[in-house]
Amino acid sequence: MLGLCGEPGAGKTTLSHLLGEELGETCAVVPMDGFHLAQAEIERLGRADRKGAPDTFDGWGFLSLVRRLATADEPVVYAPMYQHGFGEPIAGEIPVAREVPLVIIEGNYLLLDEEPWSLLAPMFTQTWYVDVDPQLRMERLVRRHVAAGKPPEYALTWANGPDERNAALIRTTRTRADDVVLMN
Repeated sequence: MLGLCGEPGAGKTTLSHLLGEELGETCAVVPMDGFHLAQAEIERLGRADRKGAPDTFDGWGFLSLVRRLATADEPVVYAPMYQHGFGEPIAGEIPVAREVPLVIIEGNYLLLDEEPWSLLAPMFTQTWYVDVDPQLRMERLVRRHVAAGKPPEYALTWANGPDERNAALIRTTRTRADDVVLMN
């Protein structure tokens, strides 16, 4: 298993899709984003202003899925996918067959040094930190939020607020990666 980690907007999804297209059926891509808590639960927890922070994901559920993928005991493991336009995770969107030789896991907190995230790294054969020029990353984030229907002013505020606070935490994990990939 290959773990792709990096800040929001760094290019993790782009890189994982490029690898997926190049490798075809010999790999499967599983994004951590599918483990976002439902918006209603995030609101119930009073964390709507911090969506994307580690505690707004089902980290233990994600760890369980990665363990299932690592053991390859089941014929098929189904992973959820986050629908940005819809704003919610959708269960069972990604089938991963036991025979697939490479599973690419991509997400923000794969190298975070607190449970449950800290239990992930030993399961990866390699971990890559996806890095990018900070200004380009910010531009990508704003475009992503606007594409999801947010007004440009809101998108910029969110990118400079919650997204940037999450990015600062993720940057602390860069040195734990086996390699760094620049996506400028």
